[in-house]
Formats: sequence, C-alpha cells, structure tokens
Amino acid sequence: VQLQASGGGVVQAGGSLRLSCLASGGISRLTVAWFRQAPGKEREFVAGITWDASDTTYADSVKGRFTISRENYYSTAYLQMSSLKPEDTADYYCAAAYFLSAMSDMAPYTYWGQGTQVTVSS
Repeated sequence: VQLQASGGGVVQAGGSLRLSCLASGGISRLTVAWFRQAPGKEREFVAGITWDASDTTYADSVKGRFTISRENYYSTAYLQMSSLKPEDTADYYCAAAYFLSAMSDMAPYTYWGQGTQVTVSS
C-alpha cells in the first residue's frame, strides 16, 4: 500500500482546507490517521478513523474544527479542516495500519504518505 497526501496550501486564519489521502492498493481494511509535524516540533496525532468508519478520534486541539472521513470505494481518506489557526501550520501526513490498540499511537502505523504542507497566516 502506498499513500499519497494532497490538498495542503496557504490559507488565512479562519479558513478551511480539505486534505486527501489516496491509497494505491486500497484502504478498505485499514485504520487511517492524520498526523502533523510543525517546524522544530515532534510529530503529533491529529485524527483517526477505523476501517469501517464506525469510530473516529481527534486530538483535543482540533476537536470541533476538523473532521476525518473516508470513502473506501475510492481508496481515499479525507481531513476537512475548518476554523484554521496559525498553530495548525505544519506538514500533515496520512498513515494507515491493519491493527491498532489506539489510533493515536504512532508506532504501529505501517504505511505513511509524504507530507503535505499547510500554512495558516494570521
């Protein structure tokens, strides 16, 4: 499975962006998550969704502003980001795994996409 993230860009504070994560080989049985890494900071969990979309989880910092979703038929997961803040500026990565104890735990994710850069100006 290869993941390709896209949709990043420059947006003003309060704006919106939608990131996409396209999986070659399909994602139908994979839990998918988004992580982000700001300059000089460690990579952190943003949001995750189970293979059947029965469960989602979010970092406290993005709850109520970001929504993760997926369309298995199109092998694509999404991260809709609204009410963006300058502190959301980071490289965003999608990741996938077949089995996880906790979606926010980075270590078990087997597949990673390249980052897509999001810059939020104040």
